[in-house]
Amino acid sequence: MPMIKIYASLFLLFAVIAGVNAQSQPAAPKDTIKIQPVTVKAYLSEQPVLNVPASINVINQQQLDVQPQNSFVPVLNSQPGVRAEERSPGSYRLSIRGSLLRSPFGVRDVKIYFDEIPLTDAGGNTYLNAIDFNSIHNMEVLKGPDGSLFGANTGGVVLMTPVNHHADSSFLTAGLNGGSYGFVHENTALQQRAGNYQLNLDQAYENYSGYRQHSAMHRNYLQMVNSWNYNKNDQFRLLGFYSSLDYQTPGGLTLAQYEADPSLARPATKTIPGSVEQNAGIYQKMLFGGAVNEYHFDDHWRNVLSVFGTYVDFANPFITDYEQRYESTYGFRTYFEYTSNDRVIYKWKADFGIEWQQTNADINNYGNDLGVRDTAQTLDKINTNQHFLFARYVADFAKRLHVEGALSLNYYDYEFKNLFPNDEAAFTDRSFTPQLMPRIALAYQLSNQFVWRASISRGYSTPTTSEIRPTDHQINPNLQAQDGWNYETGLRFFNKDESLYLDASVFYYHINNAIVPRFNADETEYYINAGGLNQPGMEIYFSDWLIKQRNTGFIRGLQFTESLTLDHFTFSNDYHDVNGSYAGNQLTGVPDQVIVTSLQFKLPQYFYFYIEYNYTSRIPLTDASTAFAPAYNLLQAKAGWHHYIGAKTRLEVYAGADNLLNEKYSLGDDFNAVGNRFYNAAAPRNYYAGMSVIF
Repeated sequence: MPMIKIYASLFLLFAVIAGVNAQSQPAAPKDTIKIQPVTVKAYLSEQPVLNVPASINVINQQQLDVQPQNSFVPVLNSQPGVRAEERSPGSYRLSIRGSLLRSPFGVRDVKIYFDEIPLTDAGGNTYLNAIDFNSIHNMEVLKGPDGSLFGANTGGVVLMTPVNHHADSSFLTAGLNGGSYGFVHENTALQQRAGNYQLNLDQAYENYSGYRQHSAMHRNYLQMVNSWNYNKNDQFRLLGFYSSLDYQTPGGLTLAQYEADPSLARPATKTIPGSVEQNAGIYQKMLFGGAVNEYHFDDHWRNVLSVFGTYVDFANPFITDYEQRYESTYGFRTYFEYTSNDRVIYKWKADFGIEWQQTNADINNYGNDLGVRDTAQTLDKINTNQHFLFARYVADFAKRLHVEGALSLNYYDYEFKNLFPNDEAAFTDRSFTPQLMPRIALAYQLSNQFVWRASISRGYSTPTTSEIRPTDHQINPNLQAQDGWNYETGLRFFNKDESLYLDASVFYYHINNAIVPRFNADETEYYINAGGLNQPGMEIYFSDWLIKQRNTGFIRGLQFTESLTLDHFTFSNDYHDVNGSYAGNQLTGVPDQVIVTSLQFKLPQYFYFYIEYNYTSRIPLTDASTAFAPAYNLLQAKAGWHHYIGAKTRLEVYAGADNLLNEKYSLGDDFNAVGNRFYNAAAPRNYYAGMSVIF
């Protein structure tokens, strides 16, 4: 805790000094480039981020451009309170203000939207790894439970935008990059505008041999967004993507194996074959699509309606078996919004709507004969329905006080039956009691650039399909939902030209009935409600153009960014399993300190240089705190050059390096692993280079 206080004090001192200095600077010279104002659409309509009474981080196109273009992990980890992992290429995990303990595989307990359509299915699973990095142009990360508008979650919400709304002309782009360990990534994008119509097409191919043995990955990706502005403010759009992703899973290593040769895949034992022998991997095909319509009845009333469907073909040859899943999802989301007349003293807005989803899954397990599907073991059907009603009221008083109240009523149920070996004729139903998820928030504008905020919200998260029917093939209808209350306050500050930005928050979040996995001796998993979690924390995000962007001088822009995450997440007094109590232990999978610092230089002749440093403290690997992954320091850098050929054509050439300090670390540990096989080694120092052309 003393180190936490030191870091916090130093950072806040720097922020105050920088803020005062920025306010005392003379007016910007005429050659200074104006910065695009930061806005968000997270709460149903676009608004400046300054007055939003919530912890929210915006990842815009400029932030995506300076990152390696092969994974969402680095850019997500640059945001305070967010932890993304990639145990092997293509194998994502994601948490927001919480533990990855619930997610040994995939993304759970975080609700993700692709445009206005939920990417998270009714069963609570999200195939984030299906999406190509270059097809997303903006991300908004809402931290803490936000079920009042987005349904069941206790983690947070991510909104992904597939079209760059600031690019309003027709263009064609083509890019190619490659690097260490057989990395190749090719992508093209077309935007065609004709009157009131716009077509966006994206295509990508990515291949990666991987640092570790048996860790190859390749993905083919196609995406389409077709929009029609049929009135001044009204738009209809069709959107969707197809993704084909295959990747090998090398498996976890013991500490001795990790120290001897971290590049190896999990070896065989006397009783269990290894990853290579069993050809362990993921074969995932996903088709996602829908239609979104926004219609304004008049100056006050508008409606947004989306209908959607998804189909996933998923196969996972594993060490012990071969799982095959066929999942289909369909649903709709709609809301109405009323905006009052503009008044000097008081104006308000109200929203009300519904989101409904149905996911039907065939989940089948077979023997794994060296990577080939063998004799049937268990064949199940699980149909899941999740829907919620929501309403929100927002009021602004004298352009100073912003008050929000929101509430959702959440319904969740599933039915299941076994086709083999029991040949059940009828489904068994499991319904959960409808739950209210309120959120109350306010923000007070102390000055034109300085806002204080506070909020109280409830989180509620039902067990996912993968938790109800885990790898031990036993359906558990007794698994309960987890829930909790989050209390938060914070501040947000801009200077006049928005070149300096500070966002800070402190929170306390208590979760009841935490859903966590446990493992049998044969390494199959099952889930229990283990007890409560105490999650107090502090997050700070600071960014400043120390040298504002301009058209003269050697350094034509210098941006400093600092992201700080400090927390003390522990198990509550009632947290236990059959082996005993873990009360007071640090929450498994969560580092208590993460510091990310970056500098971006703009140089003459359209050269740029970006460098980022990430310090992550040690991470507990077991609930009993008997093993820890050591702290690590990551350094990455990227340099590039833009060259304009004529009025529209632009060439970009760039090169970069990751893990410049050549750290030995694991980016995605296996928690409470059988045989203490915790470690999935990340790549040592590696390099990449690429180019892109915009016509």
